[in-house]
Amino acid sequence: MTDFTRYLAGRVTAGGMSRREFMGRAMAAGMTLAAASHLFATSASAQEPRKGGHFKLGLEGGAATDSIDPAKATSQVMFMAVRTWGDTLVETHPETRAPIPSLAESWSPSPDATVWTFKIRKGVQFHDGKEMTTDDVVATLKRHSDSKTESGAAGVLKSIKNIENKGGDLVVTLDSGNADLPAIFTDYHLVIQPNGGIDNPTAGIGTGAYKVTTFEPGVRMTFEKNPNDWRSDRGFVQTVEVINMNDATARIAALSSGQVHFINRVDPKTVSLLKRAPNVELLTTSGGGHYVFIMHCDKAPFDNNDLRLALKYAIDREELVTRILGGYGKVGNDFPINDTYALFPEGIEQRKYDPDKAAFHYKKSGHSGSILLRTSEVAFPGAVDASVLFQQSAKKAGITLEIKREPGDGYWSNVWNVQPFSASYWGSRATQDQFYSGAYLSTADWNDTKFKNEKFDKLLIAARGELDEAKRKDMYREMAMMVRDEGGTILPMFNDFVNAATKKVKGYVSDIGNDMSNGYVATRVWLDA
Repeated sequence: MTDFTRYLAGRVTAGGMSRREFMGRAMAAGMTLAAASHLFATSASAQEPRKGGHFKLGLEGGAATDSIDPAKATSQVMFMAVRTWGDTLVETHPETRAPIPSLAESWSPSPDATVWTFKIRKGVQFHDGKEMTTDDVVATLKRHSDSKTESGAAGVLKSIKNIENKGGDLVVTLDSGNADLPAIFTDYHLVIQPNGGIDNPTAGIGTGAYKVTTFEPGVRMTFEKNPNDWRSDRGFVQTVEVINMNDATARIAALSSGQVHFINRVDPKTVSLLKRAPNVELLTTSGGGHYVFIMHCDKAPFDNNDLRLALKYAIDREELVTRILGGYGKVGNDFPINDTYALFPEGIEQRKYDPDKAAFHYKKSGHSGSILLRTSEVAFPGAVDASVLFQQSAKKAGITLEIKREPGDGYWSNVWNVQPFSASYWGSRATQDQFYSGAYLSTADWNDTKFKNEKFDKLLIAARGELDEAKRKDMYREMAMMVRDEGGTILPMFNDFVNAATKKVKGYVSDIGNDMSNGYVATRVWLDA
């Protein structure tokens, strides 16, 4: 059984995918009729989801500045929201991150991976009743890749030279080969909208399992089931309500009392408390998410690499994993890739807390005086405590950090990607190329460290089109070393995704792609009676 057919079987078990849909997708993946029939029968008998009910989520990560335009989705709340009402061309396998079909039924590249042809699914309706067409797909991708776009996906689409509808197929031409193009189209910003969202990007109209019924930025969102959903293996609850709860204590209290069914970003310090609640279940998933302190490489004093190295040596990573993550994660090494990614660069020496090296580089930098670090609990769970621990470990190297606690509301618009030194987090991406293109390419809109390195850019583009995996892995290793030794990212820890739910919630899928079942939590679960 391939990863894809195993995944389909899981969707039958967890979600009641129809026999017709399962057979079509399984046989397209290469299974024989007899094998597909047997697998469906075995999977379908495992568990039948219960339909109906009102699913309530208490989520951290929303703000009054949130926009329902998927191009501008930045927070945890909006990430989950666009996954609830919209679909992308491609999804990722929950266990491997391998690309699997969604609104695109299949795809094929030219021999040099510069021209890709995608077969677009027919018979899919938008929430307003109009049929989705290839022209809508073309318009969506053009809006997000336009030179004037503000889309968070702009960085990963930079290499696109042409997007067109050829006889009903989507044909994408690149300026250089990219073996990972289908994975790029899993980016949550790229949900397909009528006419690409050009006419009304904030309409919240897509092809997803649920329709948007209420949107109050920073307060709440509500959804109702899409009666014309093209998929039968999702959307089991009737209505969904997302309540913005940036206060960790309030989330825990709401879950424990049954006011909500699901919460995100459980602070590891509260895990023992939650485990004592008889009606609560902890939901943890390892992945590529990470907590960071980001420095702008183009602003003093962080434009001095010795100062950046001093701060990287001045942080006690092991202490943070133990005291902030409670062991729910792993030590980071100042580049954003871990062993959950294909072609992970092995053998790179682990950077450790070293006050003497920190003091050496600090003295060499010529800087004196305090360094201002901005932080907030919305940056990541325990961010304020982590900042204080960083302050204490840096002090032993003779470095004075001044901590400024910023309000949660507006943090992602006023601090992150604006101020030169702050706490932040990143979720996973499908591939190394997608992450580096979105956050480290010189021209990436979300290059939040302002890291600009011509050699890195050239390597990234070359690796993108390299079909020899051994050569590509070597390129990724060199890129990781550049980011680690020259970049503005202090990455002390990779966090597990720690969520929690009442025991009424069934069918939760642990997805290494990102937090909250890669944003699909509301579309995948159901409520027990």
